[in-house]
Amino acid sequence: MLIRTVEKFMREFGVPPTRFGRESVRDPRLVFDLRQGREPGERIKRRIEHFMNTYRRSAGQ
Repeated sequence: MLIRTVEKFMREFGVPPTRFGRESVRDPRLVFDLRQGREPGERIKRRIEHFMNTYRRSAGQ
């Protein structure tokens, strides 16, 4: 489930929900909406995954 991956990422890197949404898909409400059951499309999922992978690489992990 995408929200679990996002929550784990935010805990691991100390990224607040609004910042995560804004930087990954330009939607500061993204994480709050995911918590409420929003199911994003494939394009948004790919953008989220790309953001997390890029962030991890830049953090040296």
